[in-house]
Amino acid sequence: MLLIPAIDLKDGHCVRLKQGLMDQVTVFSESPSEQARHWLEQGARRLHLVDLDGAFAGAPKNRTAIIAILEEVGEAIPVQLGGGVRDLDTIERGLDAGLSYVIIGTAAVKNPGFLHDACVAFPGHIIVGLDARDGKVATEGWSKLTGHEVVDLAKKYEDYGVEAIIYTDIGRDGMLTGINVAATVHLAQSLTIPVIASGGLSSIEDIRKLCAVEREGIVGTIAGRAIYDGSLDFKTAQALADRETEKSP
Repeated sequence: MLLIPAIDLKDGHCVRLKQGLMDQVTVFSESPSEQARHWLEQGARRLHLVDLDGAFAGAPKNRTAIIAILEEVGEAIPVQLGGGVRDLDTIERGLDAGLSYVIIGTAAVKNPGFLHDACVAFPGHIIVGLDARDGKVATEGWSKLTGHEVVDLAKKYEDYGVEAIIYTDIGRDGMLTGINVAATVHLAQSLTIPVIASGGLSSIEDIRKLCAVEREGIVGTIAGRAIYDGSLDFKTAQALADRETEKSP
């Protein structure tokens, strides 16, 4: 079970939002590259970057910060990026710059043909981010709720050849209310590709709960506000996850 630190980028800074609201922002670092180095030193084995400005604008906006992070990390660990990915050129530039995975969110829902083309052009590098409330998918930086069911869309994307699904319960994200384990398990059981949990991670107990269902296909979880405000120690949590995984049959 991987704990994947999130570095959310807004105006070149490392921030966290509450429930995806751009006016509910807390700045945690003025230097995203230094933040990336910190998580690398803490033992992170993957980083999750989100271009928040890009998610709302529909085009990448924090390229300078992203490049600085990639230069800081080098080839030490994989880095994945989402936010504002709407065309194949953006994906190609990101992968050429050193990203291991590119996350497609809103565009996957609004333009499934684009997602299919991306999976064909860049096999093994495309992850879909599905953000949902009460089982319904949200788009446009969570500002619009659709009528699509998470499981239905995820199955279709699996057929396209996506590498994994990141599932975020947007009602919990940034609120430290705990991962929606039941909904994440339901999704994972419906798929053969891996699922990464996101939204609401708050405690060691959440890690234990996720490790207990890892065999269902949940390979990791995005760690956000909890590891920034100190309510969850990253190194301790990853060590626990490793021990729990070793004990699993």
